[in-house]
Amino acid sequence: MKKRAYTCGLDAAVDVVGGKWKALLLWALHEEPLRFGALKRLVPDISEKMLIQQLREMETFGLVHREVYHQVPPKVEYSLTDLGTSLNKALEPLGDWGEEHMATIEAIPRD
Repeated sequence: MKKRAYTCGLDAAVDVVGGKWKALLLWALHEEPLRFGALKRLVPDISEKMLIQQLREMETFGLVHREVYHQVPPKVEYSLTDLGTSLNKALEPLGDWGEEHMATIEAIPRD
């Protein structure tokens, strides 16, 4: 992965959590480690391919830890790292804002 220079903290944060899915996956993992299938059920609109891609990117950024248990059948769990937990906490006020204004946002006509 190529290193990037950021212009401000918000630029760096948006680079890490950008897109629709990462914030939802962070929230899904906030209580306990989860397996792939459980994550898919908690974020039902995400495709398997996108879920795999997002988890890999989050692992690269150090937000998620992937634990492989060598057993039959194989078991893999995903959990938040300290960095992922701190980002999740930073996103809480944004989620609160969304809850407060959800009706207004839902009423906005879209193409």
